[in-house]
Amino acid sequence: MLTAEKHAILKSLIDTSSPDELKWIKEYLSSLISDKNIITLNAGANASVKKLTIVYGTETGNSKKLATDFASKAKKKQIQTKLVSLDQYRLNDLLKEELFVTVISTQGDGEPPAAALKFYDHIHQNGFKLPNLQYAVLALGDSSYPLFCKAGEDVDEQLSALGGKRIVTIQKCDVDYEVEADAWFESLLSELNSSVPHFNQTEKKPESVTKTSSKIIYQGKVLTHLNLNDRGSNKETWHIEIAADSLVYESGDSVGIVPKNNEELVHSIIQLVKVNPNQLVNYKSESLSIYDLLKYKLNISNLNEKVVKRYADITQQTIPITKSDLLELLNNYSLKSGDQFIEVLQSLNQQSPRLYTVSSSPVATDGEVHITVARDIFWIEEKKKFGLCSDYLSTINENETIEFFIQKNKRFKLPSEDKDIIMIGPGTGIAAFRGFLSEREAIGATGRSWLFFGEQHFEKDFLYQTEIQNWEATGTLTKVNVAFSRDQKNKIYVQDRMLSNGAELYQWIQNGAYIYVCGKKDPMSLDVEKTLIEIVQQYGNKTLEESKQFITELKDTHRYHKDVY
Repeated sequence: MLTAEKHAILKSLIDTSSPDELKWIKEYLSSLISDKNIITLNAGANASVKKLTIVYGTETGNSKKLATDFASKAKKKQIQTKLVSLDQYRLNDLLKEELFVTVISTQGDGEPPAAALKFYDHIHQNGFKLPNLQYAVLALGDSSYPLFCKAGEDVDEQLSALGGKRIVTIQKCDVDYEVEADAWFESLLSELNSSVPHFNQTEKKPESVTKTSSKIIYQGKVLTHLNLNDRGSNKETWHIEIAADSLVYESGDSVGIVPKNNEELVHSIIQLVKVNPNQLVNYKSESLSIYDLLKYKLNISNLNEKVVKRYADITQQTIPITKSDLLELLNNYSLKSGDQFIEVLQSLNQQSPRLYTVSSSPVATDGEVHITVARDIFWIEEKKKFGLCSDYLSTINENETIEFFIQKNKRFKLPSEDKDIIMIGPGTGIAAFRGFLSEREAIGATGRSWLFFGEQHFEKDFLYQTEIQNWEATGTLTKVNVAFSRDQKNKIYVQDRMLSNGAELYQWIQNGAYIYVCGKKDPMSLDVEKTLIEIVQQYGNKTLEESKQFITELKDTHRYHKDVY
């Protein structure tokens, strides 16, 4: 709040300023706030409440329902809240938690539900301490069984034994749990003061990072490596979480990764040409060993026609000028000497980085960046091939170190938190929107969010299904429309869902919603734009040319954004 003296000065300045001067003052103040990089949700709020994590372990769905209701209530109180099932909760995150609520049922002979078993074992079998943890446990059970709410009691006692401090006393609920559970959570909210957090996003200065050609190269540790597709899917989509010191990025940016070549392939080449892998070779301005060149520096897979022609010129052989791999060329068109091999190495292209849109937000996952990677599988002359970088990332192990850089994308950013957004992202296009929704959840955005997602099969290919359902249940997502193309005779795509919701979609756009499209450029993004034009034409009573112009104006006013590949 301003003092009375400062308020009088401000009022006098406003009263004596012209409209142009007021506009300049507004832009100047906005610039100052932007430079300080501060996001303030409520200027008069108490910032005492930290992020609240609500986890649930359920067998019948009751714990999930309660946890979801709790998360919705917390968000209405403007408390930054994360909701996650215990079977998807990353156990190492427990050491970072500050406010932690567990809703857990008891099964059989006092056992936790299957979804909570890993968490239950983790807190009982590991000798860590949780001195910074404040927690609360709501236990569900059936008093007709002798070990009523035993799993919840065990969790409550063990979190205390590890050094955690109870926010409120454990609540044990019988089969009629609603009234008691709601009263318990209200008392918990009261203890938290129903405060609104301020999120300071002061940009960190990199410390243990390398800066090369204006790009910061981070040394990251792989924390999580998970295939999002279920058994029987013909796809592999990997969710990868990476931690790094002094990490700076924004949702909507991309991670750049230079892939390492397959170890077996590298050794096969070295053995075939019978060279010393430690022999130094001059490549451009560097001197590197043959092994390091083949492993880290050079593109040795899917060589383009120009590189194959250079190989033919060096070896003076007649070679079909089509895409090939280095090992195939060496096998089919042998070299005359080791010197010729060195010349071939010097003729190869340097490995180029691949970009993956981040699927996280630094506001929600400080010190981490997440990516979503589809393993590229294709066939050449009946031989199964893999995309180099996606294959590398699909086979990387947790705790391995990975080098990466952040590629900024200023044209694919969220609007202010009170604006509505429409997100259209089939397949790995969901990555950017997972980041957007994580951020909107974290900052308590008031604008509405509508997601269109598509894949082949509901049961096998619904990427981030639980998170999407939780976001919808707690209001972070206002609407969700999904399309699974192979689950019925006639294929259904996201653009079909858009058409069937055309009237409401057009109304959202008319009311100022921002449109985001992420995923494959051809044909997805082209089909989506054609569908948007059709919707505008039908529900806006416009001609085809007027509808195209309408979409063009959305782009010109930065309300239509695409991140396509």
